[in-house]
Amino acid sequence: VMAKTKIEFVCRECGASHYQWAGQCLECKAWNTLEEVVISQVTSSRPESLKDLPASKVQNLSEITSENKKRLTTGLSELDRTLGGGLVDGSVVLIGGDPGIGKSTLILQALAAINRSNATLYVSGEESAEQVSERAVRLGIKEDILFISETHLEKILKLSKEVQPKVIVIDSIQTMVTDLSASAPGSVSQVRDCAAQLTQYTKQTHTILIMIGHVTKGGALAGPRILEHMVDTVLYFEGDAGGRYRVIRAVKNRYGSVNEISVFGMSGKGLQQVSNPSSIFLSNQKTPSPGSMVMVVREATRPLLIEI
Repeated sequence: VMAKTKIEFVCRECGASHYQWAGQCLECKAWNTLEEVVISQVTSSRPESLKDLPASKVQNLSEITSENKKRLTTGLSELDRTLGGGLVDGSVVLIGGDPGIGKSTLILQALAAINRSNATLYVSGEESAEQVSERAVRLGIKEDILFISETHLEKILKLSKEVQPKVIVIDSIQTMVTDLSASAPGSVSQVRDCAAQLTQYTKQTHTILIMIGHVTKGGALAGPRILEHMVDTVLYFEGDAGGRYRVIRAVKNRYGSVNEISVFGMSGKGLQQVSNPSSIFLSNQKTPSPGSMVMVVREATRPLLIEI
């Protein structure tokens, strides 16, 4: 007997469901954002891969003690600045950026520093083990980071329960697939269901989850907008095509200030931190030049000197 299925049209901007296709979403009024989603009949209230997690319990707020006073450093002070001081147990971080801008390189460098004191798991749905290994050799990384090339979410969660890593990296969330959805990888329902299961696993096991996401031509994160609401921190990785410098900007952060930025320079040995970004915007002329001036602007908590 086949499971009953039905078709809905879901807005990738706001996540609203419609019973028939329309050019405009009735909720957020966005145009051409409805995607067809095949929804199968749910046989269980909870996925099988999440059934043996610690049970939730009711507590009094006055009896709950904070366990997040000490943050986990990424080994990159510039990235820690953007995160609000480091990674928090049970937090979910989403990093978006254009292809080839250096997202995987940055995360691999951070995992190498974290792996010195905590177990880390790198899950790649886009690159093979050989490609990631070659990048690690090029970056001079010698730490034994746990790696798996897999896109099936249930297998990833099963492996995570066995090795119990402190930090899990998903590269990328758009390539993950779950048995709960019959849609194609990267569709609204697949991204939503995969992110929901990963977030639930992270919160109940106090694991740190870092998800890498693609961006659209307009610069927004690909997939349903609800993805940004699920996570605790959203970082955008920006940079000019062919340029050397990269900027990471926090647009959402439950554990720190938003609009905080960190600056990196791309080199042959990976991303190098730029501790004094003002040096990029100053000509450093020894003698004053007529018609030029230096002004101070502020990005979140960081003042920058810019020459005009």
